[in-house]
Formats: sequence, C-alpha cells, structure tokens
Amino acid sequence: MHMMVARPEQWVKPMAVAGANQYTFHLEATDNPGALIKDIRENGMKVGLAIKPGTTVEYLAPWANQIDMALVMTVEPGFGGQKFMEDMMPKVHWLRTQFPSLDIEVDGGVGPDTVHKCAEAGANMIVSGSAIMRSEDPRSVINLLRNVCSEAAQKCSLD
Repeated sequence: MHMMVARPEQWVKPMAVAGANQYTFHLEATDNPGALIKDIRENGMKVGLAIKPGTTVEYLAPWANQIDMALVMTVEPGFGGQKFMEDMMPKVHWLRTQFPSLDIEVDGGVGPDTVHKCAEAGANMIVSGSAIMRSEDPRSVINLLRNVCSEAAQKCSLD
C-alpha cells in the first residue's frame, strides 16, 4: 500500500495487522527513514519508498539498498487525473542504472500515451488510475500497460 500520510510511523502496525504485504511511505513525510524502514520490516512487510517531484533522487539513494521498491511520483500527490511529468524520467533512469535489481514504480498520469516513457526509463512497476477507469475498455488498457512493461523488462535483460 502507498501511504500518503503525514506521520507514516503511526500506521505501520495497523496496516500489518490488516494484511498489508508492502508498505510504501513518502521520504518527505518522516524525520527518521531508517527507523521506519526497520519497523516496517519487523512487522513483516516489504518496504517501498516514494519521492515527490520536487525531491531529488539522490535524497532517496542512501536508502535504496534497504528497500524493495522505489516510487517516483510523476504528479504531485493528492488527486487523480493530473498530467504526467515527463521530466521525472531521468530519476527513474538514474535509479535503474545505480540499482539494477530494485523494483522501480512510477505513479501519476501513466496511461497508454506515457507508459512507454516509463518503461524505457527503467520502471518495472506502474500505477495507472484515471487512464484505466476513464477508458471505455479498461481491460485492453491494462493489457497494453502490462505488455509495454514486460517487453521493456525483457529488452533490458537481453542488453
């Protein structure tokens, strides 16, 4: 789950009890990421670490070897339907080159017109809300998004 909350520390145990298997929090929302990562692991969950568009990817880097997934927000968090921020793709690419085995997720404005950019930059996980929910054929949109990511991942492993 992706926790867009001010104090992510207070929700770790309740989310674990509720059955969450991964807990993603925003780096900007905590003063002690190391302690929070440890608490999430101790509660039996994988760790995801998100950064907002205004946060440099280098700020996430010291934690990359302690997490399972890095999430690069490609919109300002808070509401759906925003325009994809293509200028976030260098962050994804940098993470992929520095941490090749890390799961890298992109969230915000991702749909059929933008998923290629995400996959080519190195994202292997995507979040797509509005593009699917507003589509007349959600299943075909999901299949397209999945196929683009799978093909990009295969190409990367062949390179």
